[in-house]
Amino acid sequence: MAKPERTTREGIVDAASKLFYAEGIRAVSVDAVAEAAGVTKRTLYYHFDSKDDLIAAYLEGRDQPNLSLFRKWFEAADGDLAAKVEAIFVNLARVARHPKWKGCGFLRTAAELANMPGHPAIRIGAAHKKKFETWLAQVFCDAGIDDAGELARQMLLLLDGSFAVVLLHRDASYMESAGKAAAALVRGATATS
Repeated sequence: MAKPERTTREGIVDAASKLFYAEGIRAVSVDAVAEAAGVTKRTLYYHFDSKDDLIAAYLEGRDQPNLSLFRKWFEAADGDLAAKVEAIFVNLARVARHPKWKGCGFLRTAAELANMPGHPAIRIGAAHKKKFETWLAQVFCDAGIDDAGELARQMLLLLDGSFAVVLLHRDASYMESAGKAAAALVRGATATS
């Protein structure tokens, strides 16, 4: 079956995604995105009212694929609930070892826009992180864990903390260590529930 052709808008978002992730949102101009997408700046602005709208589209495009990948890693892992949670971190560490890995696009964008808390990209990033937390809270609740929401929040803190430290040290083993800590917390919560 033939792959459907991308729309112009999708091509622009794809080009922006590659550039924003590789170089950062502030370092990439609208001109650079238009050139990479093979469109004029006028065409880009026909599809997006502003660079801020393009940044929002970039993050919206990362949301579901990232969440689906976490679920896939979780579901594919062998072992108990703790091992399945640890598998998310182990797989992220594997990805972080790739030379083109630049960390979490949501967190990097939030750092670049720290002085603009109302920016649409900040809201999209916060919603993404909340979806991850909510999904894990439901998994923990279904497993009969008391205070599933608090445990899910702890997992998110370990996840985002490991993103930051791995980005600083360029050592993915920190993510694996965070996974071990996550597994220990899940085992402890399972034992007391």
